[in-house]
Amino acid sequence: MNNHNKRDWKSKLHEIIYEADTPAGKLFDIVLLVFILASILLVMLESVSWIDAKYHYWLNLGEWIVTILFTIEYIARIITVKKPLKYIFSFYGIVDFLSTVPKYLSLIFMGTHALVALRALRLLRIFRILKLARYLGASNHLTSAIKASRAKISVFLFAVIIAAIIFGTLMYLIEGEENGFTNIPKSVYWCIVTLTTVGFGDIAPQTPLGQLIAAIIMVMGYGIIAVPTGIVSAEYTKSSNDSAKKKESEKAKLNTQSCQNCLAENHKDNAEYCYNCGHNLHLE
Repeated sequence: MNNHNKRDWKSKLHEIIYEADTPAGKLFDIVLLVFILASILLVMLESVSWIDAKYHYWLNLGEWIVTILFTIEYIARIITVKKPLKYIFSFYGIVDFLSTVPKYLSLIFMGTHALVALRALRLLRIFRILKLARYLGASNHLTSAIKASRAKISVFLFAVIIAAIIFGTLMYLIEGEENGFTNIPKSVYWCIVTLTTVGFGDIAPQTPLGQLIAAIIMVMGYGIIAVPTGIVSAEYTKSSNDSAKKKESEKAKLNTQSCQNCLAENHKDNAEYCYNCGHNLHLE
């Protein structure tokens, strides 16, 4: 009887902590996000000298309260899964650890307190709450498109570097040291800044011919910015079309139900068992 109650307690706590489909799970995740935002705000306020000087005690107290709550949450996440190491060394497990430990380290080592800003990474959990994970396929298409375009983009960038060296050398010969183009590397730097339409203004051509070449480089800059975008867009469209052809039509919706055994998520609404390890998804 005690073992059954223990399993039931852990299963219910696991459902609250790891899943966002139940009212309790949604409330837990929303409260967690509020505390994450509050913690980030506290760190930001502490970095303002006059605010820290006036309210240091309260800021430090608030930070300790948040840290203790995050510690309890981290421990609860570990004890409610059957394979704790799976969570500890997962992406979210590492983020949760890194967002909790800096405050404790600040008691021993100076200057580590600012690392609590890593808690901003925990805001990634909003993907689970809003069920945005299903849209991450678009980011995968973009990654594939960039990888497929790397050869074309590399050739393009190599051509841009050559053009910058040529135009930079010309500007060095035309403008000379008296107009700020003291050497070829500095002239190439000016060309890259102009070509990318950044335009710091620390160096500017003074001769009519130099200004004409600068105008040509500026116009070229707009085209140069558009070329990589076009290359990646073409590959993205191709990747999306290929994926659409291979993907089978799935009408069943995915939820945020998390397997207590392997932490796998995004199961179908009517799933009885985990698609990854076969563990029963329902409460015992």
